[in-house]
Amino acid sequence: MCNAYEQHVKWVEYCKMMQALELGIPTQQSELDLPESDDVRVNDMAPVMRAARNNIELVSMNFSFPPSGPKGGPVFNFRSEGRSFANSNRCLIPASGFFEFTGKKYPKKKHRFTLGGQPFLAIAGLWREAEGNHPQNFTMLTTSPGPDIAP
Repeated sequence: MCNAYEQHVKWVEYCKMMQALELGIPTQQSELDLPESDDVRVNDMAPVMRAARNNIELVSMNFSFPPSGPKGGPVFNFRSEGRSFANSNRCLIPASGFFEFTGKKYPKKKHRFTLGGQPFLAIAGLWREAEGNHPQNFTMLTTSPGPDIAP
């Protein structure tokens, strides 16, 4: 379960990728909409990519959905198997790498995963509108790990 990632996506690399995919970037967007972070963790604000008319906009949102009940915790991963997200607010989370942890005792061993040879990757996610005192927020979609990631 991924609960941390790094965001060192360079604006120029982001723009190159968007141009290669023939996707528009809103004219008001700049490198300020893609702030770097060594460790984006649950409840941190971070940029996500989402559809906006004929463009893909970067929007800062809170990493995790609020708890569903009074005793629940934040929802930072959402399993995708057996579910349809056709009517959901889908997004992509730009990241230069993500972290997984192994071990049962603190401190756990931290493992960093990147997309070899590429400047960044985009993690599938879902986002929600702001509600009450909660800002717009997002969660990562997860699936069973492949052999290159499974412990």
